[in-house]
Amino acid sequence: MSLWECCELLNEFIDESDPDLDEPQIQHLLQSAEAIRRDYPDEDWFHLTALTHDLGKVLLHPSFGGEPQWCVVGDTFPLGCAFDESVVHHRFFKDNPDSNNPKYNTKLGVYSENCGLDNVTMSWGHDEYMYMVAKANNTTLPPAALFVIRFHSFYAMHRSGAYQYLMNEEDEKMLKWLHIFNTKYDLYTKSKVLIDVEKVKPYYLSLIEKYFPAKLKW
Repeated sequence: MSLWECCELLNEFIDESDPDLDEPQIQHLLQSAEAIRRDYPDEDWFHLTALTHDLGKVLLHPSFGGEPQWCVVGDTFPLGCAFDESVVHHRFFKDNPDSNNPKYNTKLGVYSENCGLDNVTMSWGHDEYMYMVAKANNTTLPPAALFVIRFHSFYAMHRSGAYQYLMNEEDEKMLKWLHIFNTKYDLYTKSKVLIDVEKVKPYYLSLIEKYFPAKLKW
């Protein structure tokens, strides 16, 4: 199906982990995208990134397996190395066998210092799924867009500054865009003023045509 068809599927869901959203997901996507469009009018890739960033939540839909919310939404974190204390609900990691595995419970674990986040395995969720879908369908969005999509729920890194030792210079450059997105346009930025979907739809369809194939393999 197309990217826009996926947006419409998300109309049926509200993210139970979101602290300030009781509107359908398409409104959050469009509110984020329209705010960025207003503030960064020349960065059309950033507009589409906002529209796309949460589309992995389609995993909640019955036609995608109807996954429970706990394994689709919420914070993400690296696997294969020690769980940082800044990861939400860190105390529950004591029941994770990786915590007692000497291969995985050290600072670097299976990684080398500054290996780059491209080489890190992240916990599963909507971020990772949409990142994989975008890459598998050969999107022409720039690397910074994929960085935002993949890591926008990685709060231990972009909010708490954890796991810096896994990042390389390229990650540091792209982190700027993730900070802009997360602090101004994602959490705690929603509005009760709803976007007129049909009014803005032609603009976003033009961006989808520019950066994605007409139909995506999901």
